[in-house]
Amino acid sequence: MKPSIARNPHAKSKKELRATLLKARLDAAREPAHALALKHRVLQTLERYSPACVGFYWPLAGEFDAREAIAEWLAADAKREAGLPVIHSVYSPLAFHAWTPDMAMKTGHHRIPEPESGRDVTPDLLLIPCVGFDEDAFRLGYGGGYYDRTLAAWAGAVRPVTVGIAYEACRTDTIPREAHDIPLDAVITERARYPERTAAD
Repeated sequence: MKPSIARNPHAKSKKELRATLLKARLDAAREPAHALALKHRVLQTLERYSPACVGFYWPLAGEFDAREAIAEWLAADAKREAGLPVIHSVYSPLAFHAWTPDMAMKTGHHRIPEPESGRDVTPDLLLIPCVGFDEDAFRLGYGGGYYDRTLAAWAGAVRPVTVGIAYEACRTDTIPREAHDIPLDAVITERARYPERTAAD
């Protein structure tokens, strides 16, 4: 088995680790088989948790594009909903606006497309892109803190299931952690699901 490229003794800080992982992610994203495997795992995840509304993300360079999987999931049941993140201000939590495959889009913060629907939805499952992750499902993102603020703003009882999406090449031994960091419920890659669970879980 190919070792994780992120197991790099020189990548000590989050900044250094992020740079290493972004390169690893771009390389992994060039493999068509990885995208097919991740699409299958996304659909498995949606079947496992049976959410009514899924929040996901518009893919940036190197990120897995989940739109095809979400479109298939939506087409199977008219009651299902999906939403994409909307940034109202740089330091506020993310909002999610309803998305469908034929939805008109507009350019939002950071030049990321956002749905023109303008209709707020509340996901009960979030698919979150990862720059890197470890086997305990701690995630490394871009450093903007958007998902940290968003999850902190959710009341405990209604916090959505959080599932990171990453490539196996972006798995590292340990993500540097701060006091406010909490793990995701799971991370899926083209090869596995972390943390590894028992069959009864």
